[in-house]
Amino acid sequence: MFMELAIKQALTCGNDVPVGSIVVFGNEIIGRGFNVRERDNDPAGHAEILALREAAKVIGNWRLDGATLYCTLEPCAMCAEAMIQSRISRVVFAAYDPISGAAGSAFNLFVRGRALPLPEVIGGILEERCRAMILQFFHNRREEEDRV
Repeated sequence: MFMELAIKQALTCGNDVPVGSIVVFGNEIIGRGFNVRERDNDPAGHAEILALREAAKVIGNWRLDGATLYCTLEPCAMCAEAMIQSRISRVVFAAYDPISGAAGSAFNLFVRGRALPLPEVIGGILEERCRAMILQFFHNRREEEDRV
């Protein structure tokens, strides 16, 4: 159910790679985000970063222990480290990212032995659907570029 809500966030990305994220505490959504790098010219405008920021504002604390972040794509290094720094308890993602994924695909920042507590990481939830959405985005982008 929560990954479906992250997918709905991804569908609002416009010209950005369709990645959506939500942060849940208990059964309550406390943060939402979708990619806005292109729209806002913001290199940190990733869905996960925006969802973490909103969640921290909602609870009034940057420490998000007990919360779960759902995302349609495996987090990149920037987002993975932000998750670790936020003390989020669990990360659930859909599609693996063999190019930039920092939860085991390209490399892994969620490795034991670090000084900070690490979240539980679960990948592959609704993977095919989210992978298809991202592949379609890039297919459409290539077609647009070919027309220009």
